[in-house]
Amino acid sequence: MLPSDGTRLTELTLQLCAIPSVTGDEGACADFVASLLGNMQVQRVGNTVLARSGGPPRPLVLLAGHTDTVPLKSRDGEILLQEGSKTFSVPPTVEGDRIYGLGASDMKGGLAVMLHLAATLPLDQLPFELGLIFYDREEGPWLESGLGPAFEQVAWLREAALAFCLEPSDNGVQVGCVGSLHATVRFLGRAAHSARPWQGENAIHKAAPLLGRLAAREPVDVVVDGFLFREVLSATVAKGGVGRNVVPDRFELNLNYRFAPGKSTAEAEAELRDFVGEAEIQLTDHSPSGRVVTKNPLLQRYIRLNQPGLTAKQAWTDVARFSQEGVDAVNLGPGLTAQAHQAGEYAEIPLILACYQDFVRFFTADEPG
Repeated sequence: MLPSDGTRLTELTLQLCAIPSVTGDEGACADFVASLLGNMQVQRVGNTVLARSGGPPRPLVLLAGHTDTVPLKSRDGEILLQEGSKTFSVPPTVEGDRIYGLGASDMKGGLAVMLHLAATLPLDQLPFELGLIFYDREEGPWLESGLGPAFEQVAWLREAALAFCLEPSDNGVQVGCVGSLHATVRFLGRAAHSARPWQGENAIHKAAPLLGRLAAREPVDVVVDGFLFREVLSATVAKGGVGRNVVPDRFELNLNYRFAPGKSTAEAEAELRDFVGEAEIQLTDHSPSGRVVTKNPLLQRYIRLNQPGLTAKQAWTDVARFSQEGVDAVNLGPGLTAQAHQAGEYAEIPLILACYQDFVRFFTADEPG
């Protein structure tokens, strides 16, 4: 039988998973979250809900989690819930120690931890002030994330001494994060009948040299403050051709470049353009990298008290957004990294409970000296 905290965390995760909140449709989830924060000072910026405990002046610690999910998929990968749907959902379920449901690991389990901490911690008696951010549109483009308007309109966010992003990390601390660039590379040719290709110019074939270089490019290992990040460049989408018997006059590739902390987006873009060479290239989305902040004293306290594993974040998260705003941040959440965006997604109840207990220890434990 679960302890009472585990039971409540399970209930909260199930309730959150049952609310459809695909990116762009987070209003109902925001309403639900706000309804449970009556003991805190609550603000709302669109469908982003912010809360702080107030009380005596103390260092501010933020816990941040996004309320949106990717579309629901069946277990064979078929998309069942399209963006913006307000009528269709699949009831989440509990099977053994697992909670199955859309967003269970990414990251409704983390949101449940945040809500239960707000309800159970003696907020006025803590050595730190608790701040919470439940934001929308994280799964979409960087410029559309609800964190941007939140930082623009809520000045106290920048006062934080440390922020925890409750992205799935299996309860380990993941430091920093890689930056990300997306670019469209276009190759132009001349259409012709495929029986007489010499009368045209095949745009797909013109991409062969670049595709060969991409296939041959090895990951570049970069060590930052003792943590290994891998810079990788991949073609992720290809579009071209109008018919089986037509030499295509246009071909497009989406390239995604993931780059290590310490490199600016401008530097990464210059490297990408140099690699592509003379082909037409258009930058379509860019997200900065996130700093490695292992020297932060509050993070060191968390590590001393809970002894989590520490690894580099080989992905992009909003740790980068906090870094850009001058706030130290790390990734730490109870979701399973391998379950994020998966068909048949699930979270493990023991990990959710352990995350809650680790944060209780961080916020309440006395340390010698």
